[in-house]
Amino acid sequence: MAQQVDPIRRRLLFGTAAVSAGALLTACTSNDSASDDGSAEQAPVADDKPGKHVTIGFAGPQADHGWLNAINVNARDRAKKYKDVSLEITEGSNDTAAQIGQIETLINKKVDVLVILPADGKALTQVGLKAMRANIPVINLDRVFNTPQAYRCWIGGDNYGMGLNAGHYIGEQLKDKQNAKVVELAGMDTLELTQQRTKGFDDALKNYPNIKKVARQAAEFTVESGQSKMASLLQANKQFDALWNHDDDQGVGALRAIEQAGRDEFFMVGGAGALSAFQAIKQDSGVLKATVLYPPTMAASAIDLARALGQSKGLGGMAEFEIPSSITLYSAVVDKANVDQYMATGFK
Repeated sequence: MAQQVDPIRRRLLFGTAAVSAGALLTACTSNDSASDDGSAEQAPVADDKPGKHVTIGFAGPQADHGWLNAINVNARDRAKKYKDVSLEITEGSNDTAAQIGQIETLINKKVDVLVILPADGKALTQVGLKAMRANIPVINLDRVFNTPQAYRCWIGGDNYGMGLNAGHYIGEQLKDKQNAKVVELAGMDTLELTQQRTKGFDDALKNYPNIKKVARQAAEFTVESGQSKMASLLQANKQFDALWNHDDDQGVGALRAIEQAGRDEFFMVGGAGALSAFQAIKQDSGVLKATVLYPPTMAASAIDLARALGQSKGLGGMAEFEIPSSITLYSAVVDKANVDQYMATGFK
């Protein structure tokens, strides 16, 4: 999960009530000539009908986190949808050298398109450049390479927007409460994505002068760290009104600590979109009332984009002949009012 640095941004909502990249790719293919009034030809767009066969290489980090595992599941399931797509997927590794080796193997196999979620975007930039120089277009998934020359299209989440939307949701719930207090259970502070989420959260809270963030702890995106850091927050803060937790996996531990402490005077907003969070929100029997999405469905959309690239097609609903250079997903807030729409997208 990483910050998008390319200035061109296109937001997409995921869910039943929203437009997904897959929906954008599903459209009638047309090569109609320009009309008499001088309007441009329609671009050929990707649809569900079989076309030119495309072999897609997929390389991601080790699936040692629920969100990362969901990335792999979404990629595999999307590729199975198409009769004209073959997916070459690597085992995945958090070791930079190992992942570079896996990607070089895919380059040597001469796949048509590469989808890469780098364990470290900076460290893997050179292998992205190598693929592009070998005329294998790269879809850079989420953790961005150091230069746009290393990819044809970037698609990923909006970490700043995630914090911004969490802050606005909490702000609206507490806007009429005097001297409201909130706390933040962040992710790893060494990661830029964590810093961006916190910045978005803080910027949103500036719109609510009655709310003060009184404490912040950084965890490590694990259940164990979520439990221990949340226990510390609870011990140091005897009363507060809302909690934002950056990650639903570490949120499992946070909820354990909250239950053990017998605290329920506040409400909690999570992050990412785990199935367990959706189920707790729907049940509505605890402090967790909402979560802000960082959708792993981006991997399915990356397969759609790779297929369109391999078939030299654009996106339905857009006038251009080419796919965009950058797509930033929208961090929707899921609460009890809309959780049923998103339940099928929740990751385990």
